[in-house]
Amino acid sequence: MKVITAMGVALSACTSLPNPAPGVASLDDWRIEAESPQAHVRLIDGSIDIDTPKGLTLWWRRPVTAPVIISFDAMAMSGPGANDQVSDLNAFWMATNRDGSSVLTTPRSGAFATYDDMRAYYVGIGGNRNSTTRFRRYIGEPGNRPLLPQHDRSAAADMLVPDRWTHIRLIADGSTIAVERDGKGLFSLNDPAPYTHGHWGVRTTWSHLRIRNVSVVQGEAVTGERK
Repeated sequence: MKVITAMGVALSACTSLPNPAPGVASLDDWRIEAESPQAHVRLIDGSIDIDTPKGLTLWWRRPVTAPVIISFDAMAMSGPGANDQVSDLNAFWMATNRDGSSVLTTPRSGAFATYDDMRAYYVGIGGNRNSTTRFRRYIGEPGNRPLLPQHDRSAAADMLVPDRWTHIRLIADGSTIAVERDGKGLFSLNDPAPYTHGHWGVRTTWSHLRIRNVSVVQGEAVTGERK
């Protein structure tokens, strides 16, 4: 068992497991910010397993630049575990500090409010105990998380399905900002002042998620990916 400590949280990879799936080659590719020292992030059967009683953000260490498509599979786990709550499959992308600097230079506690001062796009699928699905454009003002009415959903079809993989694509292509789920559009925004670079990360709170098949496509290749 290899154990790496990051922000007080155990990151572990069982070396006896099969080789990780493409895009989840190593936990070293990620930086963790977690509210609770009881949170765990592991590699299990080629997937990243996030099991946390409080807020946690897992940042991809490499910056991204638009045009970009970030994709991954995710599953919200149900079961007997204390954190198996089927809630909060969330993500930030094109995230920077409000002065444009890297979010990795400003470690945060993992509490949701500590990210208010970023400039970023955010999606929260099945938030608030699987009762809301929302998209936001963060503007770097603490306490201000703008939310347009059309980006606030509560229909059952927009929530998480327990123990089922769902495919997510986060898009930043010029003024086109979008979220796709299982090949269908979930949210879109025509942003006249788009965020064009930054970091991206998966976020959750009091839940148990698995992430696999991470892919980041940038530059001219984005055109082909969007066809």
